[in-house]
Amino acid sequence: MPETSVAHFYDELADDYHLIYPDWNASIRRQGDALDALIGQDRAAVLDCSCGIGTQAIGLAMRGHRVIGTDLSPRAAARAAREAARRSLSLRTAVADMRRLPFPDGRFDTVVCADNALPHLLTEQDAHAALAEMHRVLRPSGLLLVSTRPYDDLVRDRPASTPPQVHHVGDGERTVTFQLWHWHDDGEHYDLEHFQLLPAGGEWRVQVRRTTYWALGTPSLWRRAWRSAFRDCVSSAW
Repeated sequence: MPETSVAHFYDELADDYHLIYPDWNASIRRQGDALDALIGQDRAAVLDCSCGIGTQAIGLAMRGHRVIGTDLSPRAAARAAREAARRSLSLRTAVADMRRLPFPDGRFDTVVCADNALPHLLTEQDAHAALAEMHRVLRPSGLLLVSTRPYDDLVRDRPASTPPQVHHVGDGERTVTFQLWHWHDDGEHYDLEHFQLLPAGGEWRVQVRRTTYWALGTPSLWRRAWRSAFRDCVSSAW
């Protein structure tokens, strides 16, 4: 799937992304606290190379870290910057492909690639390129934090869908989010249809967005990280 389709998926989702969380602000704080504990130092220079609308980047900025966020989606990166400004936080954002990061060697103490972003890369060559770029922009003894779905179990079971998530958005209104998964014959890649039902004047507005993932299990992920010259990596999932 062309990289532009991934950008399109998140461009379409950017305005409503926060609605997939029961409480987005609480998730920002929780993920910021969890990542801060893993980083283990004050005012680290952090790159969130898949920042989306800022869930992790804003949480880390709230903890005093010096964060730059990049994303393939222009609309998502722009919203992350706006949301940080609304909270009086400093967060620089830019549009960038994680396979070609626009930063000098050794720029960051920590690189974050969260929320299942790495599996949007559908080939070993692309995954290696992204991990090598993350390694390149890290300082010596820098820290890489990656979170993905628990693909070891998912590849075995090949689920066809996710359970519906129903969240209240105020005034008695609710949103409903669920996904349909269509597995490829290789058992590793799957096409995802992301359904979001949004209240609209007593009716439902239905948004359907589509993208493709590579179900990178933990052994595959760390083999690729090892080949990209990482030796001390930490993975965390929420």
